[in-house]
Amino acid sequence: MSSSNMSIPLTASLIEHSQHLLNSFKALTGNDLIDRTPSIKIQANNLFHANFVIVSHDTQPDPVFNYGNQTALNLWEFDWEHFVRLPSRLSAEPMAQIDRDRLLLEAKNNGYIQNYGGVRISRTGKRFWIENATIWTVTDRYGKDIGQAATFSKWSPIAEEITL
Repeated sequence: MSSSNMSIPLTASLIEHSQHLLNSFKALTGNDLIDRTPSIKIQANNLFHANFVIVSHDTQPDPVFNYGNQTALNLWEFDWEHFVRLPSRLSAEPMAQIDRDRLLLEAKNNGYIQNYGGVRISRTGKRFWIENATIWTVTDRYGKDIGQAATFSKWSPIAEEITL
C-alpha cells in the first residue's frame, strides 16, 4: 500500500471539497492555505500536492477521514482509498485520543484553534510529533458544518524508547 507520488483524479466532488477547505480556513483565520489562482481545479491540485499536511474528516459520530493531501498520505503511510475510509481517531494512539477529542470540541465551539501539538501514529506504527497545527471547522457554501480539518507543516519522528 505505497502512497508516495500517488496521483488521484480531480473529480468534481474533490474540487468542491478543496474549495470548502480553502474557503473555511480563510473565513476563520483570515489567511489563505495556498495561493488562490483563478482556476479551482489548479487550486485543488496545488492543495493536494502542497508540502504541508492537510487532512479533514466528516461529521459522523465516529468521524472518518474524507481528505488527505499527498504529504498526509505519505506521513501516515496510506494510499487514498484506504485513508478516506479510516476513522480519524485511529490517527492518534489510544492514550492521546481523549486529548484529541477535547481539542476537536474546542475547535468546533470556537471555529478553529491554533498551535496544537500531539503524537500521531502511522499505518505501520511509526509515531511522530506534530507541531503548530491549526484545526478548523469546515463548512459548505451555505455555512453548514461538514466536518473538521487540520493543517501543519512541522512534524518529527519519535524514536522508540528501549526500556531495560
